[in-house]
Amino acid sequence: MSLVKLEKIRKVYDLGLDNQVSALREINLQIDQGEFVAIMGASGSGKSTLMHVIGFLDRPSSGKYFFDGREVTDLKDNELAEIRNQRVGFVFQAFNLLARTSAIDNVSLPMLYAPKKVSAEQMRTRATELLSMVGLGNRLEHMPSELSGGQQQRVAIARALVNNPAVIFADEPTGNLDSKSSIEIMELFQRLNNEGHTLIFVTHEDNIAHFAKRIIKLKDGEIVSDQHNGHRLAAPVEI
Repeated sequence: MSLVKLEKIRKVYDLGLDNQVSALREINLQIDQGEFVAIMGASGSGKSTLMHVIGFLDRPSSGKYFFDGREVTDLKDNELAEIRNQRVGFVFQAFNLLARTSAIDNVSLPMLYAPKKVSAEQMRTRATELLSMVGLGNRLEHMPSELSGGQQQRVAIARALVNNPAVIFADEPTGNLDSKSSIEIMELFQRLNNEGHTLIFVTHEDNIAHFAKRIIKLKDGEIVSDQHNGHRLAAPVEI
């Protein structure tokens, strides 16, 4: 079933003085549930803008966006915020963890804003399960400063999963990691996808993109390639 469907999506930024930049040009795209998709492109290609549009962080200038069968193009800000909180999870290059908050409390945080309220004990149980799943069951009370970059990104992934999202978006998830940690994070994404999670991530690195099952390449705001990846690298030698 189609989870993300874009029809003739355009995004134009008005820089003033009759100066406009077309970041996305007539994008038509469909991503089904259970896919593992890499979005690639050079700086200025539109890949981050596309991620922001499909991740409800920005609105298209024109076109139609359907999410899980529902048109969401013209939803109000509070309706989009509700979808972001309940249906999607985000993993960022900079981790975006609260510096003075433990790993378990960073993971628990999104549950405070979920429509279905749960007890503190339930939140702790859920966060503990997810941190154990990503290999940090012995780091529950550690602060971000006490964790390596790869471990911080694992906390961010656990946080993204905590509300059982329909899709996880990741923006350059290995951008701040060394080669070994990058491989570990991408192998974790592969495992999550094999368990049924839909993942869509942005990268400019070929070797990182090849962990995905499908690679979409953008140039000048247009999709120039959309291919299913027959050869998935389980553990590339170099990143």
